[in-house]
Amino acid sequence: MAEETTVEKTWRLMFEGDPTVRRGDQAVTEAAYAEPRLRALFPFPSHGCLTFHRNTQFPWSNDLPFIAGSAPYTVYAPLYSGVLGEALTPQEAAALVVAHLPPDCGPAFDGPWPPPGSHIG
Repeated sequence: MAEETTVEKTWRLMFEGDPTVRRGDQAVTEAAYAEPRLRALFPFPSHGCLTFHRNTQFPWSNDLPFIAGSAPYTVYAPLYSGVLGEALTPQEAAALVVAHLPPDCGPAFDGPWPPPGSHIG
């Protein structure tokens, strides 16, 4: 059996209600998890938002859209730089995030941002 990744473990602990991880709105978490591209990213619920990151340790990438609030859910561009849209359901909000992910947004890597060997940051 393959070892669980940090991302997989974080999602699992969120669903289990483990006190060692942050937990956000359960419906938003479930809708995001149902989207394969979001499930591959590191989830970070905080202050009524569910953010997604390309890495698993601080400092975070902070370069991806995220979901805020409750119905209507607002999907923001990275760092609140704009509103990408509003959605009536968590599923619509998750789909809107996916629609605005960069094409090269693959699975999150373990470690801090920027990626090792990159010139990003």
